[in-house]
Amino acid sequence: MNRYEGLFILNTADREESIQDTVDKLTADITGAGGKVETVQKMDKKAFARVANKKNTAGFYVNIVFQGTQEIMQTLKGKFDMGTEVFRVLYTRLPDVEKTA
Repeated sequence: MNRYEGLFILNTADREESIQDTVDKLTADITGAGGKVETVQKMDKKAFARVANKKNTAGFYVNIVFQGTQEIMQTLKGKFDMGTEVFRVLYTRLPDVEKTA
């Protein structure tokens, strides 16, 4: 399994649920697809430097490090592209952690 870092920008415009509920859904989606979540780092809400549309001028940033296969990544990309909770997402493949004896 490969290690990935997902930087999620959550869509907070006109949302009733809390940020923690959305983060819990993201981690459940990753584990439900067969991935293993290592760390979750919630960051602050930040204004966008360039506004894509007037409805979304800012977003709440969440960084999730997880393990998964290429098939899991394809599943997640399709799921988060179609969802309403995630405004943008960027995946980065991380180097494998060296095991110390």
